[in-house]
Amino acid sequence: MSTGDKIKHKAEEVKGAVKEKFGDATDNESMQAEGAAERRAAQAKQAGDHLADAGRNARDAVTGHDHNHDHNHDHHHNH
Repeated sequence: MSTGDKIKHKAEEVKGAVKEKFGDATDNESMQAEGAAERRAAQAKQAGDHLADAGRNARDAVTGHDHNHDHNHDHHHNH
């Protein structure tokens, strides 16, 4: 999962929460419900992001790969 997707999903959650609170403050039940649904959908996407990260981390731990390591690093030593 890309960082951009994670940011997008968090922004969707915040947008839904704001819409939900605005709907509550203005007694607009449909806006409140729509905001709540958007917030929950974004939270589900974030849960998927976390599961993907956890799976990738588990795989990396088993295989010894480190995706945070600079893959362009020259591993050859000059003798």
